[in-house]
Amino acid sequence: MIERMLLRGRAIPPEPPRRRGATSMEPDRDYFGFFRSVMAAMPWTQLGLGLAVLVVAAMVPWGTGQVLSAMDRQIASVQVNGELVGESREALTVRASQWVGRSFFATDLAEVKVAMEQRPWVETAAVRRVWPDGLVIDVREKKPLAYWNENQLISRSGRLFQPANPEVAGALPRLSGPDERVEDVIQLARLMADRLAAEGLGFAGLALEQRGAWTLTLANGIEVALGRDQVEDRFVRFLTVYEGQLATRSDEVQRIDARYTNGVAVKWKPLDSTPGNNT
Repeated sequence: MIERMLLRGRAIPPEPPRRRGATSMEPDRDYFGFFRSVMAAMPWTQLGLGLAVLVVAAMVPWGTGQVLSAMDRQIASVQVNGELVGESREALTVRASQWVGRSFFATDLAEVKVAMEQRPWVETAAVRRVWPDGLVIDVREKKPLAYWNENQLISRSGRLFQPANPEVAGALPRLSGPDERVEDVIQLARLMADRLAAEGLGFAGLALEQRGAWTLTLANGIEVALGRDQVEDRFVRFLTVYEGQLATRSDEVQRIDARYTNGVAVKWKPLDSTPGNNT
């Protein structure tokens, strides 16, 4: 009993004194430390340079446009250059004069090029600006290879064109046939022209009829019927017979038919003393 009383009478130690003004013994938290560490890790130098580059890149087109606008003038003159045979320099200049008065810098040179190349004789047109207010157009004409059918020409690149003045092409071979067979006609005509030239003969023309028959015309006016089949073989046979038997009498020959298997048939020109044909 006495022991219990002693225990109850023991003094209870007081709580340790608190710091004045303190509300907690926990360590202080740094709420801005993460933000400061992120900001410190940012590559500010590189970001600044990148921003400067973007600003300059955005300003250059604007500044260039302002300078060009200040320097821009209206086109006052057009000059057409090139060796012209079929085209008229005056006509080309009139065609190009529609751009006179337009903006020197804003004019689309590709548009000018397309318009000039629509002319029948023009193969290519190169357009350039000449400061301060001029356009220069360098024109290259099509070079005709032969006449085609009634009123067309074939260029050396194999293209058909139909100018208003095909006769200015001068003395050229005359080829004819369906338009879709023009490449076949050109190919065979070249082969025959080369072979005839090697034999001292001139090539004047080649015709392909709708039904597929070929007819060759020599420079001396003789026509050679070659038919539809074995055309090249018949052409070679004609040359053999012509050189062996007809060359010395070529001025008497009007037409040669090479569609036979073992020879040719000759149609002679009419004689003044003997009207008619000797076949």
